[in-house]
Amino acid sequence: MEIPAKGGKNYYTYWSSAKKAGYSGVAIYSKEKPLDVRTLGIDEFDDEGRVLQADYENYTLISAYFPNSQDAGKRLDYKLAFCDAILKLCNKYRKEKRNFVLSGDYNIAHTAIDLARPKENENSAGYLPEERAWMDTFTGKGFVDTFRHFHPGEKAHYSWWSYRGGARERNVGWRIDYHCINPELLEKVKSAKIRAEVKGSDHCPVEISLAL
Repeated sequence: MEIPAKGGKNYYTYWSSAKKAGYSGVAIYSKEKPLDVRTLGIDEFDDEGRVLQADYENYTLISAYFPNSQDAGKRLDYKLAFCDAILKLCNKYRKEKRNFVLSGDYNIAHTAIDLARPKENENSAGYLPEERAWMDTFTGKGFVDTFRHFHPGEKAHYSWWSYRGGARERNVGWRIDYHCINPELLEKVKSAKIRAEVKGSDHCPVEISLAL
């Protein structure tokens, strides 16, 4: 679906929502009209509005909202099945020599430097061993976490903070939002940033700049 954005600047606007009202969903706002827009094509994930893909001439943008594994890993199997579907998609694009940017809320803090209190959260959703292991597998295949490429080893960079206990003011957060790419696209990436100064949500924007 396409609609003009308010404010005098037109955007092509696409979204995929969960069947359950208000539960989850993803959207893409683009100044350039994509060649094609589609979901993941797997009902159990499309029914929750987990993925939108937009093809452009030189790459595919994948807007993804990874499931939350929830307390005691209640939805961990669903989360890992989604992760495996995403890995399969990324492997497919790489085999086809198709560049991609996988953007969104992964609901995973990959390593101990990606959250403020790793020891206290070893059994928490988003930092479970199985989730971290999947990220190890994903990056081990060569796919690039662009923020870490530009900021290796740096601590205290987070993209989500709880609303409780003044977590944002104290910077007690998690880095769970990513722009990941196929390695062949890396030479085109100019920068990757976390815009922690932008308020208005428990998440902040993450930014990538490409020279395509």
